Amino acid sequence: MGQITVETCEIEGLKVITPKVFGDARGYFMETYNKNDFVEAGIDMEFVQDNQSASSKGVLRGLHFQKTHPQDKLVRCIKGEVFDVAVDLRKGSKTFGKWHGVLLSAENKKQFFIPKGFAHGFLVISDYAEFAYKCSDFYHPEDEGGLFWNDPDIGVEWPIPEGVELNLSDRDTKWGGIKEFS
Repeated sequence: MGQITVETCEIEGLKVITPKVFGDARGYFMETYNKNDFVEAGIDMEFVQDNQSASSKGVLRGLHFQKTHPQDKLVRCIKGEVFDVAVDLRKGSKTFGKWHGVLLSAENKKQFFIPKGFAHGFLVISDYAEFAYKCSDFYHPEDEGGLFWNDPDIGVEWPIPEGVELNLSDRDTKWGGIKEFS
C-alpha cells in the first residue's frame, strides 16, 4: 500500500490505519485519505459527509449508531488525544457485543475505520481534543440510536483519568443496553 499501513483488529471489519508521515524542520505532510490506498486495503466506499467536534477532558460521546441508515466511519483525532471505541452490533456476528478501543491522537496520527453495524464513541483523555471523521451516509437525526456507555454486558474499559468527572450529553445518559439488540 502506498502511504498507509493497515492493522486488522480481532473484530472483523475494524481497521487501524497509520499514514506515512513526511517530516522535516518545517513540519510534516501526510495523506489522510487516498481512495486507491484505501481500496487496496479493502476499504472501498464513498464518503459523503465530513464532521468535526471539539471537546474538553472527560467528555464522553457515544455510543452512537444510525438504525436504518448505517454509516461506515473513518475517524481521527487532529488535536489532543481520545480513546475511541467500536461495539459490534451486527446480527449473527461471532463478535456481537464485543468492543475494540484504540488511542487516537494528534501525535500518533492513527485513524480508525469502523464499518456499518457498529456503535461508536470516544472519551477525551487530553485537556482538549478535536476529532474529525468521514461518513459513508448522511446523518439522519430521527434515525439515531445508542447504547449506554457503561453497559456491563459490553464492559468497555474506558481509561477515565483519575479525578476526572465524565461529561455526557443528556441523551447519552439515557440509552439502553445491548440486551435490547440481541
